[in-house]
Amino acid sequence: MYLKRKCQCIIFAGAYLLPHERYENKYVKFFKSKPDLPPGLNPDETAKSKQQQSKHDGELAGLSKSAKRNLKRKEKRKQQQESDGTAEADELSQTLQKTTIGGGSGSSPNSQAVALQGDHDGVEKAKKVKNLKKKLRQIDELQQKLDSGEIKQATKEQLDKLSRRKLLVEELEGLELGL
Repeated sequence: MYLKRKCQCIIFAGAYLLPHERYENKYVKFFKSKPDLPPGLNPDETAKSKQQQSKHDGELAGLSKSAKRNLKRKEKRKQQQESDGTAEADELSQTLQKTTIGGGSGSSPNSQAVALQGDHDGVEKAKKVKNLKKKLRQIDELQQKLDSGEIKQATKEQLDKLSRRKLLVEELEGLELGL
């Protein structure tokens, strides 16, 4: 290829090009002729999203990669906490819907508070029952290990645990009858 400058025009392979024109091969021309957007995408929407993104990038322009990553993590945590908060609010609203509001002489705000407290007590009792069943299961496993000879000599703590079995069974029966 031979380039020669003549009268502010560039001679390129026998063709005259003006100074603002450049030679481009067929591949460059092909890719320049392709549209930037995928088919069916509205250019107005992309312009809006680019403006929003540039504003967001402008805020983060002075930050390092790791700082930007940390900010994204914080935003994600906030969104998760908000969604968790809405789940808790939904549970609370369902509980409130279950409670009845009556207009008679037997209904008062105190009785509603007692009803909510009763729900809370029921949850506490259920947790206690679950905990007692777990302790009894552990005691039974320990007893099986002693009977099979897996544990030859029980420690003082293990013997104390085995001796508490009867008290735990009585407490569990009392709670289950109370539910």
